[in-house]
Amino acid sequence: MVAQGFDGPEQGEGSGVRPLEGVRVLDLTRVIAGPVTTRTLAAYGAQVLRVGAAHLPEVPGLVISTAFGKRSCELDLRTRQGADAFRRLVAGADVVVQSYRPGALAGLGFGPADLAAIRPGIVCVDISAYGGRGPWAGRRGFDSLVQMACGIADEGGRGERPVPLPAQVLDHATGWLAALGAVAGILRGRAEGGSWHVEVALARTALWLDGLGRVPGANVGEPEAGDLLEEAETPLGRLTYVRPPGKIAGVRPYWSSPPPHRAEHPPEWV
Repeated sequence: MVAQGFDGPEQGEGSGVRPLEGVRVLDLTRVIAGPVTTRTLAAYGAQVLRVGAAHLPEVPGLVISTAFGKRSCELDLRTRQGADAFRRLVAGADVVVQSYRPGALAGLGFGPADLAAIRPGIVCVDISAYGGRGPWAGRRGFDSLVQMACGIADEGGRGERPVPLPAQVLDHATGWLAALGAVAGILRGRAEGGSWHVEVALARTALWLDGLGRVPGANVGEPEAGDLLEEAETPLGRLTYVRPPGKIAGVRPYWSSPPPHRAEHPPEWV
C-alpha cells in the first residue's frame, strides 16, 4: 500500500477545498473519544491545536493514532502563565473541545460561559462519561467502565462475568457524534449568532447504540480492511492507518500532516 501523502488527494475526484478550512479548534482531550472528535474535524480541514499538559499521563499509541492533522502544545492551566496563554488561544478559536470531568475546567475559570465571554460566538463541546447533570455527573469514567455500568458488558458475559465489547465502540461513536455537534454549533452560530454549547456522554451513546437492536454475530467473519488502509513515513516512523471515510460535496477528507511529537509546537495559532 502507498499513501497519498499528507497534502491531500490527487487532483480529480475527491479534490477541492475541505468544508472546515479556516476553522480553528482547541483540543483539550485525551485517550480516545475527544481525540477522535478533533481528528475528524482536522480531516475536514479544521486547524486543530492539541493542548496537553506535562503532568498528565498519556497513552503513546493512542496519541499517535489520534493526532493526524493536528499540532501539539502543552500548557499548565493551573498557573497564571498557562492560563493567560490559554486565554489568548481561546480569543482566536472557533471551537473548544474538552473531555475532562464535568466542572473541572469551570473550576479553573474556563467553563462554557467563561469561554464565550473571552470569545463571543465560540462553540464549546464537552465530552464526559455520564453527562454534565444528574447524580453521576461528577464521576470519572471510560468506555469499558460505562459498558459495565449500563449493562452491555453484563450481556456480553451472559450474566456471569462482565465482558466488554472487543472494541471501544462508545468512545469512537461518541467522538463522531461530538464532531457532528461541533459542526452543528458552527452552522447555527453562522445562521443565528450566539455561542453554542454541545454536550455528549458515553452513557447516552451506549443507550442509543443499545436501542439499535441486535443481529446474530456467530457467523460474521473478519472484515476485509485492506482497501481502507494507507501507509506513510512520518517523524514517528512508518505508520499504517485507516484513512478518513466519506465525502462532503464531493470532497474527500484527508489529514494535512502526520502525528506530531508531544509538545512539538508553541501555544499559538499559525
